[in-house]
Amino acid sequence: MSIIDSTIWWQVFPLGACGAPIRDREADDSGHRLLALEPWLDYLIGLGCNGLLLGPIFESVSHGYDTLDHFRIDRRLGNDADFDHLMEACAIRGIRVMLDGVFNHVAASHPRAAELGARDAAGKLVSWEGHDELVTLDHSKPEVVDLVVDVMLTWLRAGITGWRLDVAYAVPTEFWRTVAARVRSDFPDTVFLGEVIHGDYASFVEESTLDTVTQYELWKAIWSSLKEANMWELAWSLDRHSIFQKTFVPQTFIGNHDVERIASQIGEKRAALAAAILMTVPGMPSVYYGDEQAFRGRKLEGFRADDELRPPLPRTPKDLFSGGEAMHRFYQRLIALRRQHPWLTRASLEVVGKENEWIEYAVHGRRGEHLDVRIEVAPVERLHIVGAGTDFRWS
Repeated sequence: MSIIDSTIWWQVFPLGACGAPIRDREADDSGHRLLALEPWLDYLIGLGCNGLLLGPIFESVSHGYDTLDHFRIDRRLGNDADFDHLMEACAIRGIRVMLDGVFNHVAASHPRAAELGARDAAGKLVSWEGHDELVTLDHSKPEVVDLVVDVMLTWLRAGITGWRLDVAYAVPTEFWRTVAARVRSDFPDTVFLGEVIHGDYASFVEESTLDTVTQYELWKAIWSSLKEANMWELAWSLDRHSIFQKTFVPQTFIGNHDVERIASQIGEKRAALAAAILMTVPGMPSVYYGDEQAFRGRKLEGFRADDELRPPLPRTPKDLFSGGEAMHRFYQRLIALRRQHPWLTRASLEVVGKENEWIEYAVHGRRGEHLDVRIEVAPVERLHIVGAGTDFRWS
């Protein structure tokens, strides 16, 4: 069974989860904070996951997406020895690790920014979306290709399984195709997950040769449909999702480091229904740390826009607020169901009925497996999953 078929990811934003200073580095610019994730590895396994999807861990200016050195662990998180220790702890538990690769841009203060950056007609370095502190890389340069391949191979040799590719949608697909081919020549099982928000996902996957992309269309439909009691929107997106599923396995999620917490968006009861959708539709699912505990967090404005989305974890799972335990147990049940039916990853899906306040869909495996799912948001929130030896009810 492939990595995509057999992995459920727990996504963590390390700088936030480990309590590193994001803006005022001088306050505490060193430490071994990456080791703070070790007590959470057994928690990850207990949840039912077996993949750790880490946000940026490389030396950067502030939030991690302004990279200074792709070959060095951020000093706020630790050093190579800390990384190796974490990787060994993951390997002992059978946990796969995916890293976040920021290869569209670098910090303006990156030592090679002037050499590798794109330039406009006047010869000025091109900033990323108006952010002067970031320089867009020139992906037509062989030196940029070589850098990205070198970075990927370095950390694959250190034991990781794959790469989440930040802002993949803004990088030419031929660049990804070239890089992926060179990396796969040494590590053929590497998983490439591209961040793609809008557009033709299937064509992007075909042209780039990446394995999968972030299914933002479905994410939006899930929370919006549940919030507004408009299951027609979800039905439309599930039909689209089924089309994508014919050519690749999308990465599915209801939360990540860039979006408002699902429990803040729609409340805890409907957030539970969102989790049920996540774990019963085809795709490669990921759980954003804390969603399984009904963490809250708003998407704000300005420099602190993402602070609530990327909170520090307690020292150990035992220190979690007890109010999240009901959601935690519910996630465990759902992920256990997903584990019992691994065929769901590549299944086909058909919407069989819908009204504003409810939806029913059937999920079919390639060997005759079958699940029926009914989601209701009114008059009360209710879930029923039946088929293939399963009778899962919740309200």
